[in-house]
Amino acid sequence: MRMSKRLAIALSVPAFALAGCYVVPIAADGTPIWPVPQPQYPGAPVSGPAVPVVLQARLYPSNDVATQTGVISGTVTNMMSGKGRFQLNYRGETLTGEATRVDGDSRRGVASAYGSGGAYMSCEYQMHTPQQGAGSCTFSNGAKYQVHIGS
Repeated sequence: MRMSKRLAIALSVPAFALAGCYVVPIAADGTPIWPVPQPQYPGAPVSGPAVPVVLQARLYPSNDVATQTGVISGTVTNMMSGKGRFQLNYRGETLTGEATRVDGDSRRGVASAYGSGGAYMSCEYQMHTPQQGAGSCTFSNGAKYQVHIGS
């Protein structure tokens, strides 16, 4: 009886000590991966923790250089914090980068991506909602595209 009482106390102490703890995923730069939610555009509701959303990005040619490659598909992961991660395959090379909202305008942003073979791109876009937007992108070889983000 005395041994089981000690065992019960020994097992319950860690449970009480850790009851108020929780784990927050952290990125390599030390920032939380799921930050406190903030409105993504004026009048946006704030409710519950922000969860990253993966959006499709479709790039449509808008000059002769781009028509040689055709339509390109990629993804944008909206971290719901004004930042995102951008990835696409361009002419057999994977380009990865980030998207960031412009200060003073919660809907406008810029995106940049780079590939290990030296190709790069830069984009300007405007989000109409946290899940949908549009803009334009220019690649290092002069190709220009209209980008549509989301569904």
